[in-house]
Amino acid sequence: MDRRAAVAIIGAGFSGALTALHLLKHLPADAWVALIERNEGFGRGVAFAASSPSNVLNVRVSNMSAFPGEPAHLSEWLHRRQGAFVAADQFITRETYGEYIGSLLEAEAGREGARRLLLLRDEARALERTLLGVDLELASGARLSAKAAVLAIGPLPARPMFPVLAELPPALYAPDPWAPVALADVDPRGLVVLVGAGLTMVDMALALSDQGHRGPILALSRRGLAPLTHAPVAPARKPAPVPELVGVAALVHSVRGRAQEAGWRQAVDELRPFTQALWRGATLEQKRRFLRHLRPWWDSHRHRMAPGVARRIEDMRAEGQLSVRAGRIVAAEAREGRALLTWRPRGERLTRSFEAVRVVDCTGFNAFDLDRIPLLRSLVDSRLAQADALGLGLDVDAACRLIGRGGGADKALRAVGPLTRGAFWEIIAVPDIRNQVASMAADLAAALGPPGVLSPEARPAGLPA
Repeated sequence: MDRRAAVAIIGAGFSGALTALHLLKHLPADAWVALIERNEGFGRGVAFAASSPSNVLNVRVSNMSAFPGEPAHLSEWLHRRQGAFVAADQFITRETYGEYIGSLLEAEAGREGARRLLLLRDEARALERTLLGVDLELASGARLSAKAAVLAIGPLPARPMFPVLAELPPALYAPDPWAPVALADVDPRGLVVLVGAGLTMVDMALALSDQGHRGPILALSRRGLAPLTHAPVAPARKPAPVPELVGVAALVHSVRGRAQEAGWRQAVDELRPFTQALWRGATLEQKRRFLRHLRPWWDSHRHRMAPGVARRIEDMRAEGQLSVRAGRIVAAEAREGRALLTWRPRGERLTRSFEAVRVVDCTGFNAFDLDRIPLLRSLVDSRLAQADALGLGLDVDAACRLIGRGGGADKALRAVGPLTRGAFWEIIAVPDIRNQVASMAADLAAALGPPGVLSPEARPAGLPA
């Protein structure tokens, strides 16, 4: 076996796990892949490590297979695991789905006689591009050589929607809602503020309820738009007309017209096969206008709650425990063990103040801070990568190749998943990541060429041929 890995994959959440599984289908039998993860567990990542039974997927079983060409793969795994048939239109828990992805990795890593997948618990801190591929410096002090590398680090640490929250101490402000401490030791009678009103807010509100919280929960966002609900039964799939992008306003008008004819769910779902192409074909100004004006409405219609989850949220709102409001937090300070927040409701000029026992950031994907990820800082400083023009992630081309500050794309350096949101926009849901990874893996394996050979077009600029 070659001492160098064929590919080093950085991040072993859903994106990284699927990258490994798909690459092994395309690489030669004597090639091996290293999957590097700094946190506990492989294949679960942030989204699927959740252990609360209330944290349910917002996509049905029928569309959650790990492999695009095997739509029944997850259903069959669930049948073997549970010994009973699981309907394709059901919504399973995030924890169960994490077990599914983890089991696929474990099976591959433990395949007798193969040894093609190395699960490495460590953190990649820096990357050097060489003639033979890449050299990775790990936090443990070890170094790993590979012919190519894929960044699959998942959701990046986001800047707060309301910057003043960063002034609060850790005991009062949780910037990462999935961290074990985010909801720990919360006064069950006190007010908890969830910043953001999307699906992460829904998960945190249900998690608080599950742990016995009886105090009020306030979800604050700029527009106060909570996720809408999936239809009780999966709709029949219909051929979708190909949309034309002639401007953001024209597209909105077209979708509204289609919603009147076929319903809003059908109108939004018909865009799914074309969303990435529409995004890539839009101008930078059109993308900025979408993010500035339409993103909250898109998110609330596109990323929906499972019906059972929606019923619980409706009950919490009807009982007065959960409220969703629109506005801005304009000031925050710690006072006698509580967070004193000053808030300006949307459309009003006067502010209001209230105290909270915990503030949890549930905003998800905002502009990210490169300095919080040493590896990304290293890549940008060495000109191997650059932030995309919208500040959502790293700049990549249609084949997921990193674009350096010289403007060139490197076939041996790739990125997948949420890190590529600036290029693809719709790349946080399982079906979209699954298709992206399958295509990228086939392309990368072809770029590597015969075993031990780095194809000429994959060489970084400035290195001798």
